[in-house]
Amino acid sequence: MAAKDIRSTPGSATRQEVRDTDLGTAPDELELASKPAEPDTLLGGPRLGPVGWLRWLWRTLTSMRTALLLLLLLALAAVPGSLVPQEGRQPAQAADFRRRNPGLSSLLDKLGFFDVFASPWFAAVYLLLFISLAGCIVPRCWHYVRAVRARPPAAPRVLARMPQHVRWIARDTDPGEALLTAVDVLRRRRFRVTTEWGEDGWVAAEKGYLREAGNLLFHLALFGMLIALAMGSLFGTTGQKLVLEGDGFTNTRTQYDDFSPGTLADGDHLEPFGFRLKGFSATYQRTGPQRGTASSFVARLSYTKGDGGTPRDARVEVNKPLDVNGTKVFLVGHGYAPVVTVRDGKGNVAWKGPVPFLPQDGNLRSVGVVKAPDAVDTKGRPDQLGFSGFFLPTVLLTKNGGWLSTFPAPDRPVLVLTAYHGDLGLNSGIPQNVYQLNSKRATQFKDSDGTPYARALRPGDRMKLPNGTGSLSFDGIQQWASFQIARNPSNGTALWSAVVMGAGLMASLFVRRRRIWVRVRPHAGAGAEVEVAGLERGSSDRLAEEVEEIAAELAERLLETPQDTSDSRPEERL
Repeated sequence: MAAKDIRSTPGSATRQEVRDTDLGTAPDELELASKPAEPDTLLGGPRLGPVGWLRWLWRTLTSMRTALLLLLLLALAAVPGSLVPQEGRQPAQAADFRRRNPGLSSLLDKLGFFDVFASPWFAAVYLLLFISLAGCIVPRCWHYVRAVRARPPAAPRVLARMPQHVRWIARDTDPGEALLTAVDVLRRRRFRVTTEWGEDGWVAAEKGYLREAGNLLFHLALFGMLIALAMGSLFGTTGQKLVLEGDGFTNTRTQYDDFSPGTLADGDHLEPFGFRLKGFSATYQRTGPQRGTASSFVARLSYTKGDGGTPRDARVEVNKPLDVNGTKVFLVGHGYAPVVTVRDGKGNVAWKGPVPFLPQDGNLRSVGVVKAPDAVDTKGRPDQLGFSGFFLPTVLLTKNGGWLSTFPAPDRPVLVLTAYHGDLGLNSGIPQNVYQLNSKRATQFKDSDGTPYARALRPGDRMKLPNGTGSLSFDGIQQWASFQIARNPSNGTALWSAVVMGAGLMASLFVRRRRIWVRVRPHAGAGAEVEVAGLERGSSDRLAEEVEEIAAELAERLLETPQDTSDSRPEERL
C-alpha cells in the first residue's frame, strides 16, 4: 500500500453548511425562525390572552438572562447586611447604631436593613432566583439526556468547507478497511462513533459532552447551595456568650447573652454539652512595624458531652473551633475584666468580683461599668452605687490630659472611674444592659472644686468616695473570651455543593466540544480517497492539531494493515 498527497485544506463553510453542522443549533429554533410572521404581529403586535401572558412570564422568568440578573440582585441585596449591624446576630452593635443615628435608623428600620436576610424583599429575590434556576435546569437536563443518547450527525457532503480539513489518497487500500480503521482510531480516542457504509461511506464522531455536563453540574450545585442556605436560615441556631476565666457555659437557651434561632429551629432542644474556660492567653508583636498585632489567641477549655460526660480538654483558636456533634464553638473576641471590691457606707461588701470591660480599639482600650444594687449609705438607707469609666492595659497620659492605651498587653494597667449614687434603676424590674449605667435619676459625686469625682487606679489602689459613702478597690485583672456557638445542619450540603460547583466550572471551561468526520470514497483505479475534517464550538488551535494527529495515525495504520481479501461485509468485520 501507499499513502500520499496528504494535505491540509482549511476553508470557510457556507452559511447553509455551518447551519447544518453547528453544535449549538436546536431544531425547534430553526423551525420557529422559518415560520412566517403572523398578521397580528405585522400589524399591531401579538395579541396574548391570559394563558399567553402566563406563558410569556414563565419563559422570561426561567431564562438564563433572568437567572443571572436575579443572582446579581441577590448579591446586591446582601450588601446592607454587611454594612448595617443585624439585630439577630449583632444586637449590641445594632442598639448602639440606633442610638448614634436615630434619624437614619428609622428609615433603615422601615426598609428592613436591620434584619436583611429575613426581610420580605430579600426573600422575594431569593425565591424568584430559586424558581428561575429550577425552570432553567430541568429542561436543559432533559435536552442533555436526549443529546447524549442521539447519534452524532452525518458527515457533510463537502468536508473541504469545514474549518479544518485533511485529504489524501491511500493507494491499494480497500474503502471498507479504511472505514474500519477510522472507527478503531476514533474509538481509541474515546469519541462516540456512528458509521455509514457504502460507496461513499463516512464515520461521524463526537466528543466533549462533559462540557455541557459540567455546565449543568455547576447550576445544579448552585441550586444545592441555595437550598443549603435556606436550610441554614430556617433550622440553624447562633448565639453569643462571654465567659470569664474560671467560669463555665451550658448549652441551654437561658445561658446565652444573645441567641438567634432559625425561623423553624427548636431553640429549646439544643445539643447537650457544656464547657469551662480554664484560661486564655494572647501574644502580641513587641517590635517592628507590626507592633501590637496579635500573634495568637488560645482559649483552653474543659468540655463535657451530654449529662455526666467525662471532661475533655480542648484548645480553641481563631478559625479552629470546637466541634461537638455538629455544634461549633468559635472564639470571636477577648478582653479584660478588672477585679474590684465595692464597700458601702456601712463598710460592708456590696459587690466583689471581676467586671468585663468591652474593647474599643486595637490596643484594647475598654469601657465598662460597676454596679452595686444592694449598697446603703452611712445611716443604713438604700443608696445604690455605680461606677463607669475605662480600662487601659498599657497607659499613656498625653500632654493635653488625655488617656491612651499604647499596647494591648497589660504592661501598665490603669482603671479610670467616676462614681454615682442614688436610684440607678436596678430595682425597677426593667431589664438593663449590663455594660451601661442608667444615671438619669442618680447623682454624680463631686470633688471639692465642683468637678466630677474621678480617680485613676492601679492594681492594689483604693478609691474612697466623698463623705464616707463607700469605696472601691482595684484588686487585679482577669481575662475573658467571647464565643459564638453555632449549629447549621446544612454545612455539609453547602461544602459539597461548593466542591461540585468547582468541578463543574472546571469541566465547562476546559473540556472542548468537537466533532470529527472521516469520509472514504473509492479512488479511480485502485485505493481510496480519505478525508478527515473537524468542527469545534468556538475557536481553538487545538482542533487543527487534533485533526492532523487523527489523519496521521489513520494514514500510518492504513500503511501497516495488510490488505484484506476476504469477501465478508464491513458490518461483519466490525
